[in-house]
Order: sequence, then C-alpha cells, then structure tokens
Amino acid sequence: MEQFLAVAVAHFLALLIPGVDFFLVARTTMTSGWRSASGTCVGIACANAVFVAGAFAGLSVITSPAVLLAVQGAGGVFLVVMGVAFLRARVDVDLGAPARDGRAPWTRNLGLGLASGLLNPKNALFYVSLAATLTAASAGARAFYGAWMVAVVLAWDLFVAVALGSERALARLARLLPWLTRAAGGVLGLLGLGMIVALVASPG
Repeated sequence: MEQFLAVAVAHFLALLIPGVDFFLVARTTMTSGWRSASGTCVGIACANAVFVAGAFAGLSVITSPAVLLAVQGAGGVFLVVMGVAFLRARVDVDLGAPARDGRAPWTRNLGLGLASGLLNPKNALFYVSLAATLTAASAGARAFYGAWMVAVVLAWDLFVAVALGSERALARLARLLPWLTRAAGGVLGLLGLGMIVALVASPG
C-alpha cells in the first residue's frame, strides 16, 4: 500500500503540471468546446497506455541484475532531475484566450492527442523511471498500477477540458500552479533519492 501511494501521488502531482498535453487539451477546449476536446483526452490516455505497457514489459524481460540496477539508478536520477526542474520552474497558464473558431472533428482531436502523447519523450522517460520503482511488484500489481495511471490521466484531462470552459476556473488554476509545482518537485525528488539510497544501501 505504501508503494502504491508513493507512486500514485508522484504520478498525479507530475500530471498536474502543465506540459504539451495540458496546453493541447486547453486550447482544443477553448476553440472547439470540451466535448470535442474529449477526443484529445482519449488520445493522450491511449498514448500513456502505450508508454506504461512498454515500460513494464521492457523491465519484465530484463534478466541481468546489473542491467536492472542500472535502469533503477538512471530512473532515480531522472526523477531527482525532474524534481529539481519543477522546484525551479516558473509556470504560466496564459493561453492567450483564443476565440472559438469552430469545432474540429472528435476523431481528428483523438489523433492529435495520440500524436502529442507519443511524440513527447518525457512521457517515456517518466514511465520507465516510475516502473523502475516497481521491479519487485508482481505482474498483477504492475498491471493494476498501469491501469490506474492511465485512468487518472484520462480523468484529469477530461476534468481540465470541462473546467477550462470557465474563466474563473482558469484564474484559480493560475494561482494554485506555483504551489502544485513545488509539491510535485518535492515528491518526485524524494522518490528519486529514495531509489538511489536504496540501491547504494543494498547488499552486493
């Protein structure tokens, strides 16, 4: 349970920080409405599912302890670096308030979301790093973790799509982002440091 909570909190806090996917959902919502933008949300969730499956499958076939330890160490370093970057980042959600210019087809937005998620290398690195913390978990537990993360991605993006139809919600998000960014940086940094310390302290 402690492992699940650590991974779930780290994943969700990282998800809160605006990135390419966030701005794509936001702009699609503000130009086409949240129903059309839901296609973008589904596409992004599918891309995350691909990375989650690839991360867990890739680690599950590693038989060399040395390689597995190297992957865990690299994952820990990446999470620390990401945490420091979040702590130092200055976030801004000024989307320029674009005017609505018509509703793009749902399937087109699905493709845009899928492409955005798959072409973002940070997604792959992030999920490999998280997967490296779960090497001792059973196959069933990893499947549950993966399904949970994909479901949270979809739920969050849909929430963003619905919420950003309101200027008041956007203003509130702008005020909260600096605090959310620092929280995410702290959690990711601690998780990465924990992985590194555990590797250093492990026998052999």
